[in-house]
Amino acid sequence: MLSISVDIREKAIANKPVSMSHQDQPISEHGCYYLTFNVTDWTDIFVKPVFKQIIAESLNYFVDRKGLLVYGWCLMTNHLHLIARASKDFSLTPLATEYKEFTSKIILQDIDAEPDVRKNWILKNFSDRSRLLRLTDKFQVWQSNINPVYIDPENIDVLNEHLDYIHNQPVRDRIVVNPEDYLYSSARDYAGLKGLVAISNVQASDSGYFFRRASSF
Repeated sequence: MLSISVDIREKAIANKPVSMSHQDQPISEHGCYYLTFNVTDWTDIFVKPVFKQIIAESLNYFVDRKGLLVYGWCLMTNHLHLIARASKDFSLTPLATEYKEFTSKIILQDIDAEPDVRKNWILKNFSDRSRLLRLTDKFQVWQSNINPVYIDPENIDVLNEHLDYIHNQPVRDRIVVNPEDYLYSSARDYAGLKGLVAISNVQASDSGYFFRRASSF
């Protein structure tokens, strides 16, 4: 079993775009970025539909009301990948902070959906992290960093490379055979299926740089 886990990890690293190694870059508030939101201590909170739906519905809310433009996304059990930017009247850093605060509040409200043993374990992880960081919030659901990686909007190959990477993570983790089979991802949209989040039409983006992929993965 260990050899399988190591093999999966090595494949994931091998398929990771080179540009992802350059993290913690200053964010240009209207640039396009690959972002990763990690759950505190890599706690597997997103294993039940109720919590997965919180993420998808919250993304739709921020797309509809907060000026977030989502070009790609993929939710795993303990982290969320996004390829996104803010529309001209908004800024990406405040949006990312607000999104984490917004979803944290709903997750903590719905945590009673978990069995007592798992609920206590999850809350302990969130509480321990908050206390360690000396935060005013009692529970820390998300890690503070988002590991921003800038994507040049004129470089379509780089954009597609990042889309491939996040869409194929469920395949690398052997959850599904094909990227578009995974419900909590924008791979379905790029395969011509209906996804859960209203992603920006990359062919008709107002930036003029993004183009819909002609083929599936």
